[in-house]
Amino acid sequence: MIYLTLILCFICSVLLTPLVKRLAFKIGATDKPNNRKVHEKVMPRLGGLAIYLSFMLGVLIFSPNKEVHIPIMVGAFIIVVIGVLDDKYQLPAKYKLLGQIAAALIVVFWGNVEVEFINNPFFGDNRIDFGYFAIPITILWIVGVTNAINLIDGLDGLAAGVSSIALFTIAGMAVFMGNTYVIAMASLLMVATLGFLVFNFHPAKIFMGDTGALFLGYMIAVLSLLGFKNVTVISFIIPILILGVPLSDTIFAIFRRILNKQPISAPDKSHLHHCLLNAGFTHRQTVLLIYAMAATFGMIAIIFSQAKVWGAILLIAVVLVMLELFAELIGLLGKDYQPLLKRLKGKGN
Repeated sequence: MIYLTLILCFICSVLLTPLVKRLAFKIGATDKPNNRKVHEKVMPRLGGLAIYLSFMLGVLIFSPNKEVHIPIMVGAFIIVVIGVLDDKYQLPAKYKLLGQIAAALIVVFWGNVEVEFINNPFFGDNRIDFGYFAIPITILWIVGVTNAINLIDGLDGLAAGVSSIALFTIAGMAVFMGNTYVIAMASLLMVATLGFLVFNFHPAKIFMGDTGALFLGYMIAVLSLLGFKNVTVISFIIPILILGVPLSDTIFAIFRRILNKQPISAPDKSHLHHCLLNAGFTHRQTVLLIYAMAATFGMIAIIFSQAKVWGAILLIAVVLVMLELFAELIGLLGKDYQPLLKRLKGKGN
C-alpha cells in the first residue's frame, strides 16, 4: 500500500506543479530578477504548494495513527500559509519568524516533542538533562533548520534536491531504528519534492518560493527530531550531519556577517552556491556539486551512526577540518579570511 501511495504522491506532484505555476502568475506570486539573483526573467513562485498538496494526499491515504501527527500537520499548515502570503506579498521577516515560532510551539506543547536529555557516552549511563533549556533548544532547532533550507534556495533545483537527499537519509536512518512513522512521512515528502523537481531543475520553469522552502525545512526539522531525540551525545550529531550543507552554509553566513560587521539578517551574494558560481562552475555543475556534498554528508551520517565513540569523534574532527578548508578555498567567510590555509602554506614553505 505504501509503495502505491508513494507513486500516486509523485504523480500528483507532477500534475499539480503546472497548475500551481498558472496560479502563481494569476495572483502575482512571482520572483523578479535583481542584482542578488541569478535568473534573468520573471519566474513564478509558490511551487511549494504543489509539494504540500501532493504530500497531504499521501498522508490522507496513509492515515498515520500517531499522537504527534495532528500537531505536526497543524504546524505545517501555518508554515504553508505564511509561505503563500510571503510569495504573494513579500512579508517582513519578523512576521515569518513569528509564524515559524508559532508552528514550533504547537509541535513542542501540543505534540510533546522536545529534546529533554542526551545520554553521556563517556561516563556509563549518566545523562545530561536539558531541564528548562529543552524547550528553547527544540524551538531553536525547528526554526533554525526551517530557515537553513530557505537560505540555500538560490539556484534551480538546489533546495528541492538537497531536501530530497536529506529526507532519503532520514528515512534510511529511521529504518535502522524501526520508526515506521518517520519512514513513511519522510518518504512521502521526498517523492512529492522529486515530482516538483521535474519542473524545478535547471532551467527551472517554477520556483518553490518560501511556501516550499519553509515547509520542507520545517518538516525536515521535526522528522529529524522524532527520529533522533533523547539519544547519546555522539548520535545526537547525526541529524546535524544529514543537514550538513544547509546548516554549514547558514553558520558560515552568520560568521561572515559578524566578521564584516553586518546585521545577521542582511542578504549577500556569498552563500555556497554564489561562491561556486564565482569559482567558474556553471549553474548546473554547481547544483550537482552541492547534491554530491549533501549525499556525502548523508553517507557520513550513516557511517557515524555505526562508529564507536572515539571513532565518531575522530570522524567529526576530520569533517570539521575539511569543511573549514573548503570554506576558506571558495571564500565562504570572505576572500581574505584563510587562517588555516595560511598556516598550512607557512608550514609548506
